[in-house]
Amino acid sequence: MSALEPIRSVVDYEGELEQITKFLKKFVVNGKKQASVDIDDEMDDAMDIMDAVPDKQQPKYMTLLRSVANRETDTVEVSLDDVREFEVTSIDADLPFAHGSSLAFRIEHNARSYVELFSRAVDTLLPEADESAMQDAGADVLDVLFQARRDRDRRDREALQTQGDAAAAAAESFPAALTRRYTVRFVPRSNQRAQAVREVGASQIGHLVTVRGIVTRVSDVRPAMVVAAYVCDECGCEVFQEVTARQFTPLTQCTSAQCVPRARGRLHKQTRGSRFVRFQEVRLQELTDQVPMGDIPRTLTVHCIEGAVRTLSPGDMAHVAGVFVPQPYTGMRALRAGLLADTLLEAHHVRPLKRRYDELAATAPADMPLRLAALSRGDAYTRVARAIAPEIFGHEDVKKALLLLLVGAPAKRTREGMAIRGDINVCLMGDPGVAKSQLLRFVATVAPRGVYTTGRGSSSAGLTAAVLRDAATGELVLEGGALVLADNGICAIDEFDKMDETDRTAIHEVMEQQTISIAKAGITTTLNARTAILAAANPARSRYNPRMTPEENINLPAALLSRFDVLFLMLDRPSAEADLQLARHVAWVHTHGRHPDPVDPADAVDAELLRHFVAAARARVPVLPSDVAEYVVGAYVQLRQQHKAAVEAADARRTLARSAVDSGAAPATRSAIGTTTPRTLLAILRLAQARARVRAAEAVAIEDVDEALRLMDAAHVTLDARPAAGERPARTDTSSAIYALMVRHARTVGGSDAALPQIAYADMLDRVRDAGFSEADFSRCIQQYEDIDVLQVNVTRTRITFVSAS
Repeated sequence: MSALEPIRSVVDYEGELEQITKFLKKFVVNGKKQASVDIDDEMDDAMDIMDAVPDKQQPKYMTLLRSVANRETDTVEVSLDDVREFEVTSIDADLPFAHGSSLAFRIEHNARSYVELFSRAVDTLLPEADESAMQDAGADVLDVLFQARRDRDRRDREALQTQGDAAAAAAESFPAALTRRYTVRFVPRSNQRAQAVREVGASQIGHLVTVRGIVTRVSDVRPAMVVAAYVCDECGCEVFQEVTARQFTPLTQCTSAQCVPRARGRLHKQTRGSRFVRFQEVRLQELTDQVPMGDIPRTLTVHCIEGAVRTLSPGDMAHVAGVFVPQPYTGMRALRAGLLADTLLEAHHVRPLKRRYDELAATAPADMPLRLAALSRGDAYTRVARAIAPEIFGHEDVKKALLLLLVGAPAKRTREGMAIRGDINVCLMGDPGVAKSQLLRFVATVAPRGVYTTGRGSSSAGLTAAVLRDAATGELVLEGGALVLADNGICAIDEFDKMDETDRTAIHEVMEQQTISIAKAGITTTLNARTAILAAANPARSRYNPRMTPEENINLPAALLSRFDVLFLMLDRPSAEADLQLARHVAWVHTHGRHPDPVDPADAVDAELLRHFVAAARARVPVLPSDVAEYVVGAYVQLRQQHKAAVEAADARRTLARSAVDSGAAPATRSAIGTTTPRTLLAILRLAQARARVRAAEAVAIEDVDEALRLMDAAHVTLDARPAAGERPARTDTSSAIYALMVRHARTVGGSDAALPQIAYADMLDRVRDAGFSEADFSRCIQQYEDIDVLQVNVTRTRITFVSAS
């Protein structure tokens, strides 16, 4: 098959170079208006250009080139909005955004070629560096090396020209990639749409595209060779080789003019004379809202060069603009891949979507301080709490706890190096359909670093860290999981009860020490996981059973639940008034497509204002006065005494006679989850400091401690799960009720009232559970009726025999 005829490019690159040079010379920024200045095109001296323009209309890019020449910056960022504005104002007409008429269009659709054109234009316009910059003691050593090379190169050219060899004189020069001390990068148009990874296709290869996603892996910054330098062992000349791919074949024979007539000398690579650039590989993954139902999130490799390195961290959500290019496979993978090629994104511009709290406070809009001041007046604690998931009706105390979780308390570190966490952990337990998942998603969305995951789809490695092999170097590296990605943020875990027990054990260290200890594949390290845990758990059965303890309902160990500062039980109890208000609220939201407006317009708080409010609150470090500390100590001691009295009452109840137990005369014991431990004292301090942050106070007040105690007491009251008004109270004679169930089941099986047959232990346990009792209640009933010789259980506890019936 014959080869296709070559097609000559219709793009006049020399004309494009002239247009680019004109843009770099003339484009200025005057206030908010972008325009061009009439400067003679024949002026090649950059200093003359700078002097010809008034101070208020300095050329934007000529000023930038002055900074590049003085080594103040190493990046030339060219905004396509500037290019578009320049070409529109130059002809004073509505120029269509098309290939034949718009330079910005051609740059966007052939970005890699125009990077070289802009670099050539910058080489022409780059001014000489100031003497002060060159005489700086901290100047780059390569400047001296390049100057020596230029002097030697000039002498060699003069010698060759004297000998009449003009072609050889022209060939003896440095490659442009070696002498350039800058990198040209394009900033996309402001109205360019950010795409998902799966939307970027083959038709966009070579284009400047913007991709939206979350960073899952970031490699170390390594040097990448762009120009290889060699020295000939015969003539002593330096030979340079530009490297444009991940792999290259080194030169072995000298190509200089001195070695061409005779036997060519052998080349030796000189690492010091070569040029390297900073290189970092980033893995970008699709966001959850971009993945269709049932699909796996796709990833895209991003290559960052020079100024683009260290701009992204694992867990960052960002818009990454770059050139979408193919990358052929190498080595054995190339043999297996055949004609297939991998794709990657050469990063040009990075824009974080959700900044960190400190960055968010530093980059607040001009009107944000006034809005924050208006919001802080009055009861900001209640108003801001209502702004959390306003589409969800009710749950005022839960939303206040979530606000304190967002704000958190300042972390502390003792002189001995022991860290005391300031992040607040909250667990929401209860019936399905009470909007637990919606609350989790809202908090994960509002937080600058929020990760949302589910217990069923999370493993131990997915939560902590996984050991993977780096595709670039082949080394074993750690890839952080959800808890590492949420460092200095919030990790929302839904369906917490669906996690395997082996996977849940990985969270124990994170919830207290806020670190993750790794010892895998020869890698022993400790990763930071300074995150607040927001978990939601469903009951073990379809609905919450008030007769059972929370551990039996949620099916979680008490050692894990005790690490939560606040535990709320969200029950779905029928109430005519509450159900009417809830139904009206839901109907209004579905009718208008938004949540109802507050009665007072000043109470309206959008998501952006909420983020800045939280950022401003987290910047405060309230202190704990001595009188407030004594008040906290007294409250904690009182809670401990109440807990001690409850435990003693429970012990006394277990020693009572059967009649006292059945009559319910002994006081009921409180759930083990609601007990007071030393962790409760730390939780009170954290909640009080968080509320002081919300109040913009410099010190914690007694009212902050009272609010913390009120929230914890409200959570404990819900954990007791007392029946609401109008509901039938739960039976206190638990053993008699279970025995009645056993008798009815035995008569159903035997069919005779005279003699009760044996029944299966496991079958009866299932029936007891279905009736709303726990296994502990069933065992207690068996023990009590065995003591009075009514029941008898075999040694293997498989059969229950009725000794007598009355």
